Amino acid sequence: MATKLRVFRNNQFTNWQFNVWDVIALSLIFSVLIMLAWTAMQMSAPYHVGQALPVSLNPRELPYYALCTVSRMLIALGFSLLFTFTVSTLAARNKHAERLIIPCIDILQSMPIVTFLAISVVPFIRLFPNSLLGPECACIFVAFTSQVWNMALGFYQSLKTVPYDLREASAMLQLSSWQRFWRLDVPFAMPSLVWNIMVSMSATWFFIVATEAIEVNNQTILLPGIGSYVSVAITQKNITAIAYAILTMLIVIFLYDQLLFRPLVLWSEKFKLDGKEEGVYKPKSFLNYLFRQTRFFRWVGEGIESFGDVIINLPFLRTPSAPKQTFAARSRSTTLLIYVWYILLATVGLVLLSLLLRFVFNTLTIKEALHVVVLGSYTSLKIVVMIILCSFLWVPIGVWIGLRPKAAYIVQPIAQFLAAFPANLLFPVAVILIAHYSLNTQICLTPLMVLGTQWYILFNVIAGTTAIPKDLIQVTQNLGVKKLLWWRRFIFPSIFPYFITGAITAAGGAWNASIIAEVVDWGNITLIAPGIGAYLSQATKIGDFPRIALGMGVMCLYVLLFNRLIWQPLYNLAEKRFQID
Repeated sequence: MATKLRVFRNNQFTNWQFNVWDVIALSLIFSVLIMLAWTAMQMSAPYHVGQALPVSLNPRELPYYALCTVSRMLIALGFSLLFTFTVSTLAARNKHAERLIIPCIDILQSMPIVTFLAISVVPFIRLFPNSLLGPECACIFVAFTSQVWNMALGFYQSLKTVPYDLREASAMLQLSSWQRFWRLDVPFAMPSLVWNIMVSMSATWFFIVATEAIEVNNQTILLPGIGSYVSVAITQKNITAIAYAILTMLIVIFLYDQLLFRPLVLWSEKFKLDGKEEGVYKPKSFLNYLFRQTRFFRWVGEGIESFGDVIINLPFLRTPSAPKQTFAARSRSTTLLIYVWYILLATVGLVLLSLLLRFVFNTLTIKEALHVVVLGSYTSLKIVVMIILCSFLWVPIGVWIGLRPKAAYIVQPIAQFLAAFPANLLFPVAVILIAHYSLNTQICLTPLMVLGTQWYILFNVIAGTTAIPKDLIQVTQNLGVKKLLWWRRFIFPSIFPYFITGAITAAGGAWNASIIAEVVDWGNITLIAPGIGAYLSQATKIGDFPRIALGMGVMCLYVLLFNRLIWQPLYNLAEKRFQID
């Protein structure tokens, strides 16, 4: 009996024992796992192309539809994180890969989502014949393309702006590339990455209507989800059903904010450069509180942390990373490989360009190509103007929110809902107002291009502001730096790398949205604003592939020009001058 009492008092072998909080946490975890497993089983149900998949507008079906939609978004988020950690790291570490990866990401984020859907649905259906898994994978792939580019660019920007003293410390500790990635790169980028994950998840809602209502072989596949529910409601002009869908979205966003993003934001606070501070408002999370009160799960967490340390410090992954070689120190074989790499890229680019030109000009004329170039200039001018206006609006608001943790706690779920709200539901209202008052379509349809993408600027500015060390803020307060000097010398240089990432992603999203924002329908009313988006939309409706190829080629040309002439120089400026060292 005495031995038993001694063991209990020394807290040995008791950490794993359950308490009431463990039971609650275990019930919550099992409930989530059971729902996700059941949804996964529904995704692999038998299905034949042409088979009707009815979508009911009964509000009782909305919880099931919401679960299906969120499951697809979470699966896509997992693949987005994998892509971000691999491809973005390669771009940040290797300048030769960077020159290919960053322009490609810029082009891909500008391509209309319907393009990814069109090229992916048939291969996935053939890969998984007689199964609903084919359309489901196509939907998940499109959700992935709507999430990943913002996360990849944000992570790349964070890796490029790691303070010099931290990089020097990792070199002095002889950390390998693997260790540096998990001990320095990921922790430093985590606060920004969490905010970018939030806005990427919200952006997925904007395209969910198109991704869950799939067109293939002149047939529509309606996957169970909120997007297909909204699609059917719009077709039937059922305003009540649309209101139910919006209410469901609000509830779902609140739930995954409380269960996923709020705990992640609080967890990422420990990775900030200034660490924890006394007397500063700290937002609360029910989930964090719940797991802090548990006994068994805290013991499990310690075990997982120890296992993670073992993986990070595996002997064969602990070879210190070699210092970068100068051009003179490179071996002949390395130099030869670099030349071969660029020659291969140039060859592939020339072959693709020649194939595109041959395909386009077999049926179209140079005069029409020049006309499309002019249309591209219209759309690019509209995008530049809207990005500038959105920056003037959201940068001050984002800075105000980021400097006030309590405000960020309140605004975070509201901003997520506004970013997630499908802006195309507002298009009919715009059509009615423009038609009724005979307004200029070229001007009045332009804001529709950034309704769903302006939030990238806000979220990135908030992330950048919250990453500013508190001691720098206190120094500016002590020195009495205020007004224009405060903005010009302190705030804007501090958030500049984050702002550039948000502006790039917002511009890419605007190019993407132009195909639906420059041609708007409601009933028998159709409004068209001249631009490359309208050109692509009209060509897509009639299946004119040469014109689709021409429009996409010109759009890619403009995106590449923006990247080389504007975004890349700004990124280089952010890396060299506006990072905290």
